[in-house]
This record gives sequence, structure tokens and C-alpha cells, in this order.
Amino acid sequence: MALPAVIDFLEREFPQIHHGGRSYHLEAVGPLSARMRMDHHERHLRPGGTVSGPAMMALADLALYAAILANIGPVGLAVTTSLNFNFLRKPGTTGLVGEARLLKLGRRLAVGEVLIRARDAEDVVCHATGTYSIPPGR
Repeated sequence: MALPAVIDFLEREFPQIHHGGRSYHLEAVGPLSARMRMDHHERHLRPGGTVSGPAMMALADLALYAAILANIGPVGLAVTTSLNFNFLRKPGTTGLVGEARLLKLGRRLAVGEVLIRARDAEDVVCHATGTYSIPPGR
């Protein structure tokens, strides 16, 4: 699927990702990859003045899902089976960018990783890996 088709699918099938305001923006998809941006918003912060873990988890999950959709088509029931997060440094109060890369895209499973950085920064603030189950007959 091309970028506009993936965006349309997410808007139609998962409008709840924008509950409380639009924060997550799919910027690019490609062969086995996707890039998603999360805008800075007060609801994503935790005490201590940094973006919360759950906000970064959502960004990683969405970016991996978008990479999968871009490569297998509109499969709403491709579901997360596991996610692992390594929080490496405090991102502060800024928007984030998640770069997803699929390491394996099989008939039944997809495995990928996401590197999350603060916008306009080189250092990785979070490294995530995830596995998704792909339903038969996609």
C-alpha cells in the first residue's frame, strides 16, 4: 500500500488513535519500513518533564503496524503478539519520530524494530521490538 492508502485505512479503521486530538502522523512507508511522528502534547507527559513510556509504546506499535500494512495490504486483524521496550534516555518534552523496520515478514508472523528519537536529534531514546500475527488468507 502507498502512503495515502495506509493513512486512509488507519483513519477509517482506527479513528480512536486521534481521541483527544491528532498527535500521530504517518510520514512515510516503504519496503519493510515506515516512519511515524508523534507531536508533543501535554497528555503524553509524565511527572519529571518527559514523554511517558505509554506514549512511546503507542508510537512504536503504530509505526510497526503501518510498516506491515504498507507491505501486506489492508489487513485489520494483523495483531500485536509481543512488544519489548528499552528506554535508553529521557527525551524531554518534545515530539518524537519512530523509524520502523521489518526484520521478517512471513505468511503468519512479522517481526520488526523501531528506533525512537526526539525530533531533530540523533540519539535514540527508545528501542522497541515487536511481533505481529498475520491472519491466514490475507
